[in-house]
Amino acid sequence: MSKMMPLQVLAAVTPEEVTRFDELLQDEHYLHAGQPVGDYLRQVIVRDGQWVGLLAWGACSYALQARDEWVGWNAPLRAARQKLLVQNRRFLIPGKARQPNLASQILAVAVTTLPQQWMDRFGYAPVLAETFTDIELFEGACYRAAGWIPVGLTKGFARHAADFYRFHNRPKKLWLHALGGLTPEQARDILCGPLPDVCEPGATSSAAGLLPIPATEAYSLVLALQRVPDPRRNNRRFRCGTVLSITAMAILSGCRNISEIHRFGQRLKPKHRVQLGLPRDRQHPKLYEAPCYKVYYNLLSQISLDAFAKELTAWLQAGRGKLPSSLALDGKMVRDLIGVLSLSDHETGVPVAVAIQTEKKGDGKHCELEVGKRMLANVTDVLDGSLVSTDALHTQKANAISVCDAGGNYLFQVRDNRRKLRALAEARATATPFLPSKKRKSQQAPASPSNSNACRRTP
Repeated sequence: MSKMMPLQVLAAVTPEEVTRFDELLQDEHYLHAGQPVGDYLRQVIVRDGQWVGLLAWGACSYALQARDEWVGWNAPLRAARQKLLVQNRRFLIPGKARQPNLASQILAVAVTTLPQQWMDRFGYAPVLAETFTDIELFEGACYRAAGWIPVGLTKGFARHAADFYRFHNRPKKLWLHALGGLTPEQARDILCGPLPDVCEPGATSSAAGLLPIPATEAYSLVLALQRVPDPRRNNRRFRCGTVLSITAMAILSGCRNISEIHRFGQRLKPKHRVQLGLPRDRQHPKLYEAPCYKVYYNLLSQISLDAFAKELTAWLQAGRGKLPSSLALDGKMVRDLIGVLSLSDHETGVPVAVAIQTEKKGDGKHCELEVGKRMLANVTDVLDGSLVSTDALHTQKANAISVCDAGGNYLFQVRDNRRKLRALAEARATATPFLPSKKRKSQQAPASPSNSNACRRTP
């Protein structure tokens, strides 16, 4: 038998190549060629000068519950970053080229070259790929062999021009594959966290009008924050609970200052304005007003920060299990006014307690360090049996005592400038490793020269 030639991955870009590509799909694929929409790439797999595989890549599905839960997306984050997830819309091996194991080989080389080809064509690199297989027709064995991960079934709906979604009662199996040599965990971290430079140009979609929490929970948030005392003497047309709810959801969506919070409120859809209790427009009774910039500034500059944090914490704890997994408030700061420090669940990322901080000079009792100490001292019921981790700023004796006395464990960072504490932590870790490992300490990679982690277990 002659030696098998390697597979080459090319992009069909010339009119002749595009025409041949679409005609092959139309003639041999059971779904035919389909209609290209948005960013669309045609990959051709070539062996010894012959086309042995065709893959069409396009925009991902707008909303998939199983996928969004796997990634950790809420609605605004999905809307803003959905271009970083591409979909394998068509996959065809022409009848004359079919051989055993060829399908999985084609899929493997296709996803390897896809990020660079996409970058060359559209100016940004995707992070994750998705595709579907009809469970009534195919097992999807080639995708599994190529390293794709099955994450669940769709609910049997398809996009439809007239009705947006149409029920066809044929659930499909959903598969995902991390791109660019990333692990699935790394892909999720990028899609939910800071973006590399090559991905930022693709995260420009608008998330206007989307709430970071389920709409069914928005009204309960208003009721909870309505219990915060309203310090305003005048201009109470917009209720305190409503304004604070919009503020909280804007911060959850990534807003950093009052101008961004104001724009978030202005983009709320009419149905959301009704749920949040916004008043009707006096000149146009069928419309609902949204607060102006001055309303947010006046309320947030006078509100009791502790009362705001207390009610928001109570609402978060009451909603555990119902809130989206990507709901995290760590490090969110409304510039020059207030910020939110959160204690979040390690597995889901959902905050279980929050505290409010300020950047005003001379207000030391509301700096991040002091706020963190008070929060840990006041949520002992949450700390029992939990592992608490923080950055180096909160490596404080008082915090360690609060966590351990409540029955929890702590994981704090120790920098080089804390020499005695770092030496003690390294000696303890070397003597009694706190995590099981197949490798000895001396065989593992050395710790970062600037940071180290210290861990203590309660008896």
